Amino acid sequence: MPIDSTGSSTPPAAAPPAGAGSQTPLRNERFATQPELAGVLAGQTSLTTGSKGPGVRAVQQALAEMGFSVPGGADGAFGAQSAKAVRNFQVHARPAFPAVLATGKVDAVTLRALDTLAPAPGQRGQTQHLPGSRYKGTPVRVVVVKNEHRTFLFDAQGRLQSIFGNAVGTRATQTDPGLKLVTGKLNEAQSHALGKKLWGGPVFGPRIIDLSWPDGSRSGEELHGTSAPAQQGGDVSHGCVRHDNADIIVLYDALKVGDMVAIVDSINDPHLSAPPATPAQPPDLSGAVASRK
Repeated sequence: MPIDSTGSSTPPAAAPPAGAGSQTPLRNERFATQPELAGVLAGQTSLTTGSKGPGVRAVQQALAEMGFSVPGGADGAFGAQSAKAVRNFQVHARPAFPAVLATGKVDAVTLRALDTLAPAPGQRGQTQHLPGSRYKGTPVRVVVVKNEHRTFLFDAQGRLQSIFGNAVGTRATQTDPGLKLVTGKLNEAQSHALGKKLWGGPVFGPRIIDLSWPDGSRSGEELHGTSAPAQQGGDVSHGCVRHDNADIIVLYDALKVGDMVAIVDSINDPHLSAPPATPAQPPDLSGAVASRK
């Protein structure tokens, strides 16, 4: 069952019927104030490659503020990067909204799911349909969800702090799922020096966080930045988890050696669970939400 940011097990708030042609208005002000989305909601059209306008911009902005990678920003033009971000959202949303398909197009059912899960205007992150902050009972500071290409940062109490877009390994060089241990941190000078030594340039961005298996054996994987921001949101690395350069600095500053990181294939990984029930508190989303070489 989805986990909210306070660690309580909760499904997404009930949404109006998601079928094409539904006349129930959108409830999130991000979208309710966009007249051009009325045709999408009615099932008469969809947002896809070539679409332009304020409605596209509203969707792009919502996805970026939920931590999905939108490398070009909210420019109001729906291109390949927007399609990739929408597809990642659809993969995320489908367990809670089974009618959503990973097409990369914003249709009526996708818009309904986005209307329910996106934060209100001026807010960031997400408050429902989130991964648990424990892996096999072990508290973790970070959960990397591979199939939707997002990284979730939690505080020591298991409350969500930030969500970041990521890129993970290709099918041939997959990022291994499981529990990992932070065993080292490389600053900007060290990261650039290692990138130059191994790949001829600063491919790792400004920070590297080295990961090992819990027993201390090397995993061959790291969390690091990127010199190819347009590739974010995809399966493109040699196994490491890439982040935008501003985001890896936030992660670097938040994590310490000895912290635990869970890498999972999907948000519904059975090893994830909520921390013990605590008094309800709002999530701490003050951190940045952005979006093996």
